[in-house]
Amino acid sequence: MNTRMNTRYKITRHDEEGNPTLSLQECQNFFATKSDFEYRDYYSVTQDGVNMKINGYFFMWHIEGLEIPFRFYENELYVAVSHPAVMDKTKEVARGLEANYIEG
Repeated sequence: MNTRMNTRYKITRHDEEGNPTLSLQECQNFFATKSDFEYRDYYSVTQDGVNMKINGYFFMWHIEGLEIPFRFYENELYVAVSHPAVMDKTKEVARGLEANYIEG
């Protein structure tokens, strides 16, 4: 059993007052140009026969048969980095959105 926690990052951009400024529409427009992403209004995961569904705004990155959720929440994007490829994609997305990525 792997008990290692994934590091969570957020992709964010702030105004002069420190408020996050990414918009859902901006993210939808950005990810619509990326063929390896799919937008969903939920994230579903099944483990040990139990299915959990979380409603929200998710941009699902497809890589090697896996789906990695980038979740838009309160004007920021969140992603759990479980593999170096996810960190590379996080950096790429942050650059594309002219935003920063920080642990948190």
